[in-house]
Amino acid sequence: MLSKGPNLGADMVFIDLEDSVSPLEKEAARGKAVKAIRDQDWGETVLCVRVNAWDTPWTAYDILEVVGNAGERLEEIMLPKVQTAAEVVAMDLLLTQVEQKAGLPAGHIGIEAQIETARGLINVNDICAASSRLETIILGPVDMSASMEMPGMRGGLEIPEYPGDYFHYVFVQILMAGRANGLQVIDGPYVKVRDSDGFREFARRAEILGYDGKWALHPDQVQILNELFSPGQEQFDKAWDILDTYEKATTEGDRKGALMLGDEMIDEASRKVAVKLVSRGERARMTRSAS
Repeated sequence: MLSKGPNLGADMVFIDLEDSVSPLEKEAARGKAVKAIRDQDWGETVLCVRVNAWDTPWTAYDILEVVGNAGERLEEIMLPKVQTAAEVVAMDLLLTQVEQKAGLPAGHIGIEAQIETARGLINVNDICAASSRLETIILGPVDMSASMEMPGMRGGLEIPEYPGDYFHYVFVQILMAGRANGLQVIDGPYVKVRDSDGFREFARRAEILGYDGKWALHPDQVQILNELFSPGQEQFDKAWDILDTYEKATTEGDRKGALMLGDEMIDEASRKVAVKLVSRGERARMTRSAS
């Protein structure tokens, strides 16, 4: 599984030491993670390791062994089941010491925090503001369902009996906290790995809300995500038209702050949306259509 990581076409790959590793294999998995980081060509993929949560006996030793030996190619640590800001602060302090010992640049390792419990959701605003290392906040829907004591076993999947999206509050709460603190916001896994239609539907839900991405559990899901979370060519071109038109309107002639583009009013808020769309498109290596 580790050998497949560099060739998936994903923006970010994380090597897991947590839920996908059985307790008896936790310690052995650290060395395998370090070897994969150091020996494989990951190209431009952002590389992360998910360590075990602070309520286990493995967390600090995951950091000491993996961050201490992986070298500069490792860019981020994912901390699961974050419940308080103090847990992020503790990780920040530990990383600072390990970076110094390993000769890594100060602040080199970023933190991704998973919100997977009711307590974590209640504290998500403080969590998102807890450290300058924090880069990303992630919803863990399956553990969240367990924490909320939902009676079914369909964490993160549709519940037809419920009249609406039973996770909408959770989605928006995490999104608002992340955006208020300048973080990326990512949706977690869709567990039916062979249900491409269902996966696309749930990924679209997160994309429409404004999430930056979603986890893929299988290579087939990567292409779906790359399509959904990149703007279409028409949308990309329109975003560029908004930027050009707004720039000209605000710097020439009457220097208007609000104007019409076709049958649509645009203003500073429109410019901000367009900037984000152009940025997403450029990350996907899109180019503007010829006029």
